[in-house]
Amino acid sequence: MSQAVETPPDSQSLGMLRVLPARARPFALLARFDRPIGWWLLFWPGAWAIALAGGVVDRWPLLAWFLLGSIAMRGAGCVYNDIVDRDLDARVARTRSRPLASGAVSLRAAWLWLATLCLIGLVVWVQLGWPSRLVALASLGLVAAYPFMKRITWWPQAWLGLVFAWAAPVAWVEVAGGLTWAGALLYAGAIAWVIGYDTIYALQDVEDDALVGVRSSARRLGARVRGGVGLFYALALAFWAGAFWSIRPDPLAIAALAPAALHLGWQVVTLDRDDGASALARFRSNRTAGLLMFAAAFVVGTTARL
Repeated sequence: MSQAVETPPDSQSLGMLRVLPARARPFALLARFDRPIGWWLLFWPGAWAIALAGGVVDRWPLLAWFLLGSIAMRGAGCVYNDIVDRDLDARVARTRSRPLASGAVSLRAAWLWLATLCLIGLVVWVQLGWPSRLVALASLGLVAAYPFMKRITWWPQAWLGLVFAWAAPVAWVEVAGGLTWAGALLYAGAIAWVIGYDTIYALQDVEDDALVGVRSSARRLGARVRGGVGLFYALALAFWAGAFWSIRPDPLAIAALAPAALHLGWQVVTLDRDDGASALARFRSNRTAGLLMFAAAFVVGTTARL
């Protein structure tokens, strides 16, 4: 490390950074530990699957393991993404202060940090049964390919959806013993949700992405971005409704989705594609959307067993 690290303006955990030793701060930033929204978004689909499959009460330690795994693997994904994108990041205003792009962390140190985070993920992985371990391993190819998607497709958000929703089938197989229609529908809905919220996130970089040739769903949708996000959120709710109905065929089960639906609708109605701060706030609000969905999945999954 040869340079002091610059704290990003959208950092959410400045207090945590201040208490860390100076040499550790760039690594915390590299893994985005200062922005917990990322690991919450990675965690929620797995938590939904545990809840809807009826495992919250009997398998509650699994929630803690999935949370730890989400923190570690989200961090590992960010480090890997920055290793691949370090040249692009140096050319974009919002990302040029990242530790690798700025030179605060060397490439060799970044690889070592990535290996450390993966070892933490390995500890979580061995807590699972073999069927769900194999499902988890199947995601590695998707994860490795993701940083390159923005260079070859207008829809890297769809690939991110496959990756960030993967905890759902892993958790479902772990609790239910195999992937059922309900688990598959839950996963499909989570993919659509990820595409929607990451399109909102990508609005912050539309101008810079156009300058450096990076593709995104936000650029592709252009002036129709609000309608596009609304469509993906509607698909997410439709798939989730199908998953709930598969578990408990009762209109009340579908009604449990109402709070999450209202929240997602608020995001769409109030979204301003020309206001980066507004887009960031709505993106981050998906932590609340995930919590509302978890509550609905817990109610349906628990009452279906009664």
